[in-house]
Amino acid sequence: MKSKGEESSLSLYMEKLSTRSAHQDCERKQGVSDRQRRGQRRDTTTSHDGDIESGEELCSFKPYESKKHQKQQKKNKDSNRDATSKEANSFIKASCSSLLAPNANSPAVKSKNKRGGSKKQVFESYMTSEEVSHGLKRGELIQGQLRINPKKYNEAFIPSPDDTWDIFLDGIVARNRALNGDIVVVQVLPREQWKVNCTSPYAKLLTFIWLLYNKPPPNIPERIQRAVTGFLKFLPDKRFAMFSPVDHRVPRINVPLDDCPENFSSRHGDYNTTLFICRITDWAGDSYFAEGRLAKTLGQAGEIEPETEGILTEYGIDFSEFSDQVLDCLPKNLPWTIPPEEMRKRRDLRNECIFTVDPATARDLDDALSCKQLPDGNFEVGVHIADVSYFVEQDNILDAVASQRATSVYLVQKVIPMLPRLLCEELCSLNPLTDRLTFSVIWKITPEGKILSEWFGRSVIRSCVKLAYDHAQSMIEAPDKMFAAEELPPVDPVHPIDEIHQAVLNLHSIAKNLRAQRFSGGALRLDQSKLSFMLDKETMMPQGCYVYQYRDSNKLVEEFMLLANIATAHHIYRRFPELALLRRHPPPKAKMVDELQELCDQLGINIDFSSAGALQKSLNNTLGDDEYSSARKEVLTHMCSRPMQMALYFCTGVLKEEQVFKHYALNVPLYTHFTSPIRRYADIIVHRLLASSLNCGPHLGLSTEEVEKQASHCNNKKTVSKRVQELSTELFFGVFVKECGPLDSEAMVMGVLDQSFDVLVLRYGVQKRIYCKVSCNTLFTGKLSTREAPSGHFLQQIISVFTLVEVQLKADSVPMKYSAVLKRPDNSRL
Repeated sequence: MKSKGEESSLSLYMEKLSTRSAHQDCERKQGVSDRQRRGQRRDTTTSHDGDIESGEELCSFKPYESKKHQKQQKKNKDSNRDATSKEANSFIKASCSSLLAPNANSPAVKSKNKRGGSKKQVFESYMTSEEVSHGLKRGELIQGQLRINPKKYNEAFIPSPDDTWDIFLDGIVARNRALNGDIVVVQVLPREQWKVNCTSPYAKLLTFIWLLYNKPPPNIPERIQRAVTGFLKFLPDKRFAMFSPVDHRVPRINVPLDDCPENFSSRHGDYNTTLFICRITDWAGDSYFAEGRLAKTLGQAGEIEPETEGILTEYGIDFSEFSDQVLDCLPKNLPWTIPPEEMRKRRDLRNECIFTVDPATARDLDDALSCKQLPDGNFEVGVHIADVSYFVEQDNILDAVASQRATSVYLVQKVIPMLPRLLCEELCSLNPLTDRLTFSVIWKITPEGKILSEWFGRSVIRSCVKLAYDHAQSMIEAPDKMFAAEELPPVDPVHPIDEIHQAVLNLHSIAKNLRAQRFSGGALRLDQSKLSFMLDKETMMPQGCYVYQYRDSNKLVEEFMLLANIATAHHIYRRFPELALLRRHPPPKAKMVDELQELCDQLGINIDFSSAGALQKSLNNTLGDDEYSSARKEVLTHMCSRPMQMALYFCTGVLKEEQVFKHYALNVPLYTHFTSPIRRYADIIVHRLLASSLNCGPHLGLSTEEVEKQASHCNNKKTVSKRVQELSTELFFGVFVKECGPLDSEAMVMGVLDQSFDVLVLRYGVQKRIYCKVSCNTLFTGKLSTREAPSGHFLQQIISVFTLVEVQLKADSVPMKYSAVLKRPDNSRL
């Protein structure tokens, strides 16, 4: 810690960030091969409501290392390049050796282990909350959420105060017992201890930091609630077993033998492949290992249900059954009918031609559409959303549980609902031929998509049919066809099939015009592959998989959901400028955009990153429609997703400048989520705001601070839900490769490292890394040329970004894991 008379470490740090040194300049002079060295990153997807969602990127670099580590590090070059960093050209680093031998006045040196007598502390003692608060106010400390590199656990990062650089913590000692996702506070040490290393592909700013304080992330209320999945290892002559987490970012954990299965000591080999859940209870300052208690035995590793339960538990997903107290909040007399007094308060739309369009397997139907042609040639178009807020009253136990869950979690084989199934699938779901309560937005709109008038209000509908996307797509593709009754689900006889067909065609025509207006106005959509599975109905095992096709029927629904969300955002913000819950999407990281622009220039690709609209236009115009160009566009889309930030819920009373309200990808000033209240709690709050503004619902008893707190919680839960969904997909694909593989596919190179390269497997839309040692009878040299091993005949193949290759996916010995290997190149491709 610095004395009061010394210059602030934070000011020195910020001064360093603002200075472009010669060492940093050298990074800009790197060749294309260096620029292409990027690790895998999480997918960026565009949701049903048009949001771009970005995960953390994995950039490549070669860390500054002490001599005693250089030999080992050389053997793991590719692993070293997987460290997570928001800016590849600059980071701040902690010296592990310095932290192990702190200042003589440090409490780490003075303290002794009470149980062991003279054993030194491994970790520093934490500061008090008061000291942390004081240090943050004076600008001497930096707070951020810890990210641990999943491929190299001894490296971790927190974002800099301006969120454009990363602070690097080297080693578990530097992390001071913090776990991935914890909120930590660090101090930057004096400037004279900073170092610069320019021997790697990127110039890097190195300095020492010190982890001073940590607490669990907002979505994990107590550290002891941190649960992890892993395996037990027997330790002879010990009163505890060693728990080895599957996630290598988590420390190994000592577990009392009393917690282990009764025969574990005598038959520990029987449990080698058994998955357990362990909860961390403590982590003493004098031990590299945490302490914990076994919570549950999951079952055999490699089986879908035990692995799924492990994922849900690790990420804090509440998948328990709803309690009787929660269910008591719901109507008791079933089947439920709308009370007459409620009918009188609402606009009756039951005679209108209203229908739902959803995935064929969907059971929680929360949005419906209508389209009626008017005598003047214009249309009356309606979006009708399930009125969940009627059943979920403010501040009762059902509301508390829903607000805590915040979102439904969609796994491959099932859904973890935010609300009880009676609500999700019955009372609120807009099932066909049934009276349902809704919140409606109805526009008078021209065929060209110009809005002439707008109406909001509570309503009652009776959906005339439940269309799947395939049904709507068939109607769009065959505008003149007379569909027979057996080609569609049951239809209300009040509305003939041809009336529904015409409504779909009219909606499609208007949606095309609305979409054209959005993109001509500067919107951006980064489409990426989504893997879907065909499951056996009895075993729920994957029988097949395919990349989901986003078609005109999907676009039709999306366009009107976007329109409803935008209209609602403007309405509630006008009425509640200090209380509105909106959704913003910040612009991409400027430095990362600059780097990507330089990479595209070097690759000879004309991409304009000056705005969302310019980027969209570039992606559309730069590439052709042939198979190669389509694959290259998909790879480029992944690259363009890297600088993107996450879209976030927020309360308008907290952010004072309207400029930051903007949604970058949609290129609209105000946006919110209104259209999915069955599966998102943020939408329920928006419904309550809307009802209050229209004097058709109770006053919203929330303060600005409470809305912002709920918005933050929804952001956390949405991020976790997205990650769990990704892990579920990876789990099922791993099983599919094991059961149905090896699988062959064409792939396109996304990035090249020294001894490996990353590919996008085109048939399945997955990213994998191929290591250039021995792969399918093909022997690699350092220059990535190949030769056929049996004959010794050389076939040179240059691997660079956008190279098309043939790969094979094969199951590993580790359960649920698979590898990609390069197949022998076809001479015609060389």
